Amino acid sequence: MQVLVASDLDRTLIYSAAALALTMPDARAPRLLCVEVHESRPLSYMTETAAGLLADLGDAAVFVPTTTRTRKQYQRINLPGPAPKYAICANGGHLLVDGVTDADWHARVQARLADECAPLDEVREHLLRTADPVWVRKHRVAEDLFAYLVVERELLPEDWVKELAVWAENRGWTVSLQGRKIYAVPKPLTKSAAMREVARRTGADLNLAAGDSLLDADLLLAADRGWRPGHGELADEGFTAPGITALPERGVLAGERILREFLRATRGTPAAPTS
Repeated sequence: MQVLVASDLDRTLIYSAAALALTMPDARAPRLLCVEVHESRPLSYMTETAAGLLADLGDAAVFVPTTTRTRKQYQRINLPGPAPKYAICANGGHLLVDGVTDADWHARVQARLADECAPLDEVREHLLRTADPVWVRKHRVAEDLFAYLVVERELLPEDWVKELAVWAENRGWTVSLQGRKIYAVPKPLTKSAAMREVARRTGADLNLAAGDSLLDADLLLAADRGWRPGHGELADEGFTAPGITALPERGVLAGERILREFLRATRGTPAAPTS
């Protein structure tokens, strides 16, 4: 049986220092492996145990990193195990095959965005006009596909995010708050569409997925089985659906648990209890 595993990365399999959630006594903290360096500094981690599990998973299934990151941001991650043949970047806007963008897929995505939602320039202008410089640190456009802000969370007005979500909804866009980033993403730009394309190409019989944010909901719903950690937007909203398991673990230990569940499902062994 061919198994495809499409997993979000940030705060699902890999974690920044701020997101590790090491709540145990220091002497009992897991050993960590750095899997991303940016500007000569360590940036993202997984446990050493998770690294071993991911290497095993890469041998047992078609593992597809599935991220909202741009291609450049994704390519600085150094994951353990075999190099994935496929990777999904920019929330489905780019499908990488052996590290190279599939031009036909990208053209199909761009055509659909042009047909179904308001243009990026309109959304970007709205963000520039309405976001307060008091709490905005950066305005960014990713791959000419979507926009995001880097903000100071403690200063961010909750009402502003809700108002932005309503404004975006009426224009065919969705809003997601992840850590210090607020994403505005066209609704047709989905991880699930790209996952289905990889499943078609690989002839996958079973699709597994994991993710923590609103932008991962469609991916989880499109998979045969899905998992979400005990932190993140989906956990905050109590997101659930048939075939999706809500795990209790939070932080970097959730990444380890998710990989165990992927391996169990790939090998056809019973799942562990969730609490």
